[in-house]
Amino acid sequence: MNRKEKECPMRRRRRSSFRKEKAIMLVSSCLVLTALTATGLYVRNRGQEKEEDNYIVDFTTLDEANRDKAGEAQDLGEQQADAGELDYDPSFQEANSGKVDNPDMKMLGSTANAGEQAAAEQAAAEAAQAEAQQEALAQESQEALEANASDAIAKTDDGNETAKRDEDAMNTVPALDFSESDTLVWPIVGNVLVNYSMDKTVFFATLQQYKYNPAIIIAATQGEGITAAADGQVTTIYEDPEIGTAVIMNLGDGYELTYGQLTDLTVAEGDVVTTGEIIGKVAEPTKYYSVEGCNVYFKLTKDGQPVNPLNRLS
Repeated sequence: MNRKEKECPMRRRRRSSFRKEKAIMLVSSCLVLTALTATGLYVRNRGQEKEEDNYIVDFTTLDEANRDKAGEAQDLGEQQADAGELDYDPSFQEANSGKVDNPDMKMLGSTANAGEQAAAEQAAAEAAQAEAQQEALAQESQEALEANASDAIAKTDDGNETAKRDEDAMNTVPALDFSESDTLVWPIVGNVLVNYSMDKTVFFATLQQYKYNPAIIIAATQGEGITAAADGQVTTIYEDPEIGTAVIMNLGDGYELTYGQLTDLTVAEGDVVTTGEIIGKVAEPTKYYSVEGCNVYFKLTKDGQPVNPLNRLS
């Protein structure tokens, strides 16, 4: 087939399309004419109802103008059909229709982009706020830890200083000396209820039995003050079922004094006391001395071995 034979079907299709378009244009013109006619009738009726409105529509002129426009359009269509050409290339418009700018779509796209940007900015702001809160909490936690550590260090330092002072006090105690010739003073004035006896047993009225006694039991009145029998340092304070609250005092040179049946102590471990200083009061007797009554348990030892205190009491 030559080129002319190939172009004939294409021209036929174009002419057929143009005829369809011409028919559409004619129908559209008729519809416009009808609408204008209806509008003119409506306006004329409204003009008749209102006497003051003298406006008159010339429908003949409108009809002639519409017919002239329709004729011009028909002539133009026939001329284009005879020439075998169209005002536009359908294939070109269809192929490039995607490039046509749509303001509405642009507006929708801009709105969507703006919404996404606002959401992203809000999310970023929330993330920044959350991060700032986390940093603030971390800072507060760090400060609290540092404060607690400082308090712990301060308390530790205070404890160490207290222990050091106690140790220094123990180490700075003046040299205690209690020789064989030194004597004791009575811690309280009273009769001896039970004598010292380590070579034979003695009778205990409350227990109703005989046994050895490494101390002397001195009669006393409950609440009466008890004094130190010699210079020394308090080394131990303890509770004993038999003699109640007891205080052990170091005299030096291996000698120690033990006071029992005490209450309301005025001394503490580590204290240095002098002869005649009040160390406490007489307590109610324990059940082991209920028959003997209120008393003071008074014991002297040398290197841990009992010594008769009556031999040292002046």
